[in-house]
Amino acid sequence: MTEPPPSAAGGPPADSPVMLTILAGRAWEARLGTALRAHGLSLRHLGALGHLAATPGLSYTDLARRAHVTVQSMHATVATLTGLGAVREPAGGRGRAALLEVTDRGRELLATGRDVVAALDAEFTAALPPAARAGLPLGLLAGLRAAGGPPAGPGDPPD
Repeated sequence: MTEPPPSAAGGPPADSPVMLTILAGRAWEARLGTALRAHGLSLRHLGALGHLAATPGLSYTDLARRAHVTVQSMHATVATLTGLGAVREPAGGRGRAALLEVTDRGRELLATGRDVVAALDAEFTAALPPAARAGLPLGLLAGLRAAGGPPAGPGDPPD
């Protein structure tokens, strides 16, 4: 039986896509968090704004479900976004679900967040050989689905 190649300086096995993906994800998530903080945002804020922009009028419960967090946690996230002037809750009747919407300031912050992500995407892909760049998004989506992530959508390659 052949032994796996030794890892560099005790790091992850050089041939483990799962371990390398996890480590790369953590490193890039930290970089994204730092870059977003410079604009008063977090990844959770950006996600909430993205969900609300795509589907205006979501309730706290629907938004929490989409973000995979508790309703209480989403209340805290929305409170911060409301304080930033990024989200508002139109007046509703007592006992009715709160329907949230993104403000003009929220759309500006969402655009800023997208710019931050695009800059990190460019930095990430610049370090890859051209052949790896071309197939990277589809390969990562296939890996995400294999791990039980989102199902294939329009334009995704078949399994």
